Amino acid sequence: MARVKDAPKNAKQHTIYRLKDNTIVPGTTTITGVMDKPFLVPWANRLGLEGIKTTEYVDYLAQIGTLAHEIVSCHFKGVEADISDYTQKQLDLAENSALSYFEWEKGHEVEALLVETPLVSELLRYGGQIDCLARIDGVATLLDLKTGKAIYNEYFDQLAAYAYLLEENGWVGDFRKLPTMILRIGRDETEGFEVKKGINSERHFERFNVCRQLYELNKELK
Repeated sequence: MARVKDAPKNAKQHTIYRLKDNTIVPGTTTITGVMDKPFLVPWANRLGLEGIKTTEYVDYLAQIGTLAHEIVSCHFKGVEADISDYTQKQLDLAENSALSYFEWEKGHEVEALLVETPLVSELLRYGGQIDCLARIDGVATLLDLKTGKAIYNEYFDQLAAYAYLLEENGWVGDFRKLPTMILRIGRDETEGFEVKKGINSERHFERFNVCRQLYELNKELK
């Protein structure tokens, strides 16, 4: 079985979300992971036919996404990104994503208010990391960055869950009225960027809560 070439030097640790009583709770992406994803089956089959281990490849792409987020968030903060744990190939792909973000930003005024911030819901017992709460063209907006090849419907469930976290933690008022946006910044220089605004936040949050309840039930019955 082939291995992913140019693998990362070190794996980044996943964020651990804890309540005030120190109880560990799941993150939004873990919760939405209970949903069926039929589009992944042909993708995984193709990788297998090419002799690539799926888990290694997913981890490899996740590292590129992490670095792309780091570059953009450091841009917001006005500091230099730490690229020491990444290979040159990963850096090249992450920079493609960052350049796509900068290309999008040229057409907007962006003032970052909250960047790469983990938040927890004490009421609903889950956590999530906010990519960026920003004033975009004068309007407070939740901005979520994605580095994949497409924007999937479940991303809007995650987006609604992040918006709720902002409300519970006092950053915004009614989360259902908060403008939200997914900005896809491709790893390939030919992919450019794609923007989709969030709609039906209340309904997406309802589906997220169904996933959250199913996650807890699965955990109980395991």
